[in-house]
Amino acid sequence: MGSADNKPDLFDTSMSLGDHLEELRLRVILSLAGFVAAFILAVAFGKAVISFIEGPYISVMGQDARLQSLAPADGFTTYMEIAMIAAVVVSSPWIFYQLWMFVAAGLYPHERRYIHLAAPFSAGLFIAGALFFMFVIAPITLKCLVMFNKEVLGVASNFTFKDYVNFINIMMLVFGITFQTPTAIFFLNKTGLISIEAFRKSRRFVMLGVVILASVATPGSDMFSLFALAIPMYLLFELGIFLSYLSSRRLKKNSAESNLIKSD
Repeated sequence: MGSADNKPDLFDTSMSLGDHLEELRLRVILSLAGFVAAFILAVAFGKAVISFIEGPYISVMGQDARLQSLAPADGFTTYMEIAMIAAVVVSSPWIFYQLWMFVAAGLYPHERRYIHLAAPFSAGLFIAGALFFMFVIAPITLKCLVMFNKEVLGVASNFTFKDYVNFINIMMLVFGITFQTPTAIFFLNKTGLISIEAFRKSRRFVMLGVVILASVATPGSDMFSLFALAIPMYLLFELGIFLSYLSSRRLKKNSAESNLIKSD
C-alpha cells in the first residue's frame, strides 16, 4: 500500500486501519519533501520575497521607508519565517494534491472523480486568497492603521521588520485557508454528506459564524480587516452553494436526456 499513485489498491475502500496509516505516512512524507524543496528555493530567493512582502508597506509609507530590526537575531529569524511561508504558498498545489489523494483512498468510485477537481481548485483558491490579501486588503489595512495612529493617537508609525512580517504572514495564511470554503462545500455536497438545502437553511448561522471567526483570525486589527475577511468568507460560502447547485442541475439534465434516449 502507498507505493505509487496509479496502483489499484490506492483507492480500495476496504483498506484496514494499518493501510490508512501507511497511506497517511506516505502523503505526509511526500508533502514534506515538496515543502522542503520549496523552502530551499525560498531561502535562495529570500530577498526577492522580502521585496514582495514589503510592497504594501512601501506603498503606504513611501519609497524611502524602511522597516526596523530591534533585536540582533530578528533579521535572521524573520528571514527564515518568510522563507517558510513562501514555501507553503509555492508548494501548496503539491500539498493539496497529496491531501486530496489521501482523502480519495477512503472514497467510493463515483466520489473519487471530484478529487481531480478539488485538488487544483483548492491550490488555486489558497494562492488567490493569499494574493488577494497582499494586493487588495493589506495596503488598505495598513493605510487605515497608519492614519489612525497619526490622526487619533498623534503617534508616528514605525513598524518593526518582525512585527510587520508576522502580521502579513498570518493574514496571508488566514485568507488562503478561508478561500477553501467553496471547495469544502462542493465536496461535502457531492459526497452526500450535506445537502444544498441544508446549506441554504444554515445561512443565518453562517453569517454569525464568519464574523466570529474573522474576529478571532484578526485579533488586534481594525474593523476594516475584520469585515474584509468576513465578507469574502460569506461570499465564498454562497459560491460553494452555487457551484453545487450548477453541478446538481447538470447531473439532473444529463440523467433526463439519458432516460429520454433509452425510452426512444
